[in-house]
Amino acid sequence: MDIHQLNCFISVAQTLNFSEAARRNYVSQSTVSRYISELEKEFGVQLFTRSHRDVLLTNEGKTLLPYALEMTATLGKAKKVIAKLQNGGTGKLTIGCDVTSMEFPARCIADFTARFQGVAVELKQIDAADRSTAITGGEYDFCFMPRDMLPEHSGIEAIVTHTDSLVVLAHAQSSLQGHAAVSLNRLANQRLVLLSEAAAPILYMEIMDLMRTFHITPVIEGTYDSLTEVYIAVLARMGVAIVPHALASLTAGEKVVSVPIADADTGIAYVMAWSKTISNPVAKPFIDTVRTYAEGEDGGYGL
Repeated sequence: MDIHQLNCFISVAQTLNFSEAARRNYVSQSTVSRYISELEKEFGVQLFTRSHRDVLLTNEGKTLLPYALEMTATLGKAKKVIAKLQNGGTGKLTIGCDVTSMEFPARCIADFTARFQGVAVELKQIDAADRSTAITGGEYDFCFMPRDMLPEHSGIEAIVTHTDSLVVLAHAQSSLQGHAAVSLNRLANQRLVLLSEAAAPILYMEIMDLMRTFHITPVIEGTYDSLTEVYIAVLARMGVAIVPHALASLTAGEKVVSVPIADADTGIAYVMAWSKTISNPVAKPFIDTVRTYAEGEDGGYGL
């Protein structure tokens, strides 16, 4: 089935005249007849009854007609939206990110806005309190977050975007300087400065679970609601932090180093979520952009 077949079917159904349908669609009458026959073969039913004098819709044809009209109308709207975007048309996306989701959505947004320059993007940090309402209530068009943060809600759709692993963020002159990797057991006597449970619940839970698995009682020097505060605490040598690799890549430099954790699986899966009833016309191109990058990750986080 293709759009040309549907358009010809609609024209015949509306005019009950094959010649007029051919004229409206700029094709021959034999082409219209062929398109109708192909549709009838695909559905396994007769759509019209024909005689030398009359063309009539069958009950099956009457059933198909509103669906055919809906499909052609939807495709027409999609073409208009895409053409408008390609020609610099306007639009807006509101995107929420939890505090640990940065680098992946940034890449997707950069690609998308370069291609659709008329679309404005508003970025917000996700309020962890009521994510279901935030996603389905229209506050955000899309939300990036750890998969374990995703609320169970029948009205939410999501795709896995990437996985990220945890690393230790430490002052460049700490005892971890120069190490290719660090064992969790070595952190038993280290003071920790962490993103708070309120700010990053999944990250905090993952760190605590790792500590329990290795029978470590963590020495938590402080918890903070922002990455900036954690970074300052590490710079001030108040302790070491455990953060996703993507966050560490934003802060590591001459004064701060990041060291992978060697003896544990610290992978955290991330998703992008949105409401199944999303009506924003620029949503589909953004979903396609994110899917392209997600497929390119091949299950890992390429930095």
